[in-house]
Amino acid sequence: MVARVVIAAPGSGHGKTTVATGLMAALRARGTAVSGHKVGPDFIDPSYHALATGTPPRNLDPFLQGEQRVVPLLLHGSRAAEIAVIEGVMGLFDGALGTEGYASTAHVARLVDAPVVLVVDASAASRSVAATVLGFARYDPRLELAGVILNKLGSQRHEDEIVSALEPTGIPVLGALRRSDDIHAPSRHLGLVPAAERAPESRELLPKLAEWIAGGVDLDAVVRVARRAPALSGAPWSPEGEHTGPRAVVAAAAGEAFTFRYTETAELLAAHGVDVVDVDPLRDKALPEGCAGLYFGGGFPEVHAEELSANAPLREELGAALRRGMPVVAECAGLLYLCRELDGLPMVGALDATARMTRRGALGYRRATATNDNVLAGTGQRVTGHEFHRTMVEPRSGDSAAWEWNGEPEGFASSTLHASYLHVHWAGHPGLASRFAEAVHRGR
Repeated sequence: MVARVVIAAPGSGHGKTTVATGLMAALRARGTAVSGHKVGPDFIDPSYHALATGTPPRNLDPFLQGEQRVVPLLLHGSRAAEIAVIEGVMGLFDGALGTEGYASTAHVARLVDAPVVLVVDASAASRSVAATVLGFARYDPRLELAGVILNKLGSQRHEDEIVSALEPTGIPVLGALRRSDDIHAPSRHLGLVPAAERAPESRELLPKLAEWIAGGVDLDAVVRVARRAPALSGAPWSPEGEHTGPRAVVAAAAGEAFTFRYTETAELLAAHGVDVVDVDPLRDKALPEGCAGLYFGGGFPEVHAEELSANAPLREELGAALRRGMPVVAECAGLLYLCRELDGLPMVGALDATARMTRRGALGYRRATATNDNVLAGTGQRVTGHEFHRTMVEPRSGDSAAWEWNGEPEGFASSTLHASYLHVHWAGHPGLASRFAEAVHRGR
């Protein structure tokens, strides 16, 4: 049985990521094996979890994966850990709109039967913090709100006032953290900057973050809370496959421009006889030897467009490989990279389309249906996914769409290509991995 605790907050901006990542780093620093998990579809927060724990990033999302897979995926991701730290999303009870909290932090906490610790930004309140905490404790009696960590305190007097107000609620204060100018991760148009884009700075930040948390949070008390979680029934998720022949190689976009990829994607492909090899489109001049397929996940190509465009040798090799029919799946950032241009700069040119940055973003869960038989999905196949970007792709021709949602076609698809804004968690739809792997093996 793995001990587990959910780190939640009344809303965004209270410091969940900072505290959750700091807890992971502080526990690991004292010799505890920790696994990090993120509620929801987000790729960026888990990139910091991976640095803090030394283990692959993991997401838990009932909408993307299905309720029945959340516990198996937690067991799979935490199989080598003594404690699992699960970071929530938005406010504790905020889920998909119009669903009464489906896929919220509270929903996941109930599914995995884990106690909740609430992180509260106390910078603009004192005794009112107690009213907030008490409201969250009583709102859903199915949850155990096991404690609170006060964040951004201004002074000892400020802390004492809040602790005094919380005493009658019976909810213990597990930590009290002062404001710190040394603890900061930069943000931009889609949230925090991914850890891989600022790897040296992120690694330097971790010891400071661990020290800050250890100095203000009762780690032993948090571990005791996590150990109260009961045993979970069921078996860990397994990326099952039945491949016995020769293995194939798929090149997966990586590096600073392509940082969004679910860990289970590579695990599923490996189970189907496909080895994923990273290639950095900013720096690598050629595809890996024996490459038989391509996977371009998400990231921020718009931030690195000049460098991507300047790497003409790789762009030209990719264009030639795709014209020959090499199978490719591209999500969001990959879609932009395969266009003719991104913000006026030449890209791979595999799609007869141009892409550009926009002021308005697209963010949210989607239910999509495949509009034709293609390298990733069969006609009529339904999937759940999410959209997360601030760009626009303008097709120049009427190629077949990848998906349809809300009555509108989206993306590009053929027997060898699938490019779309939609991010799909393949653990929730494992048939996508097997279909793509089959195409790769045929092409090999």
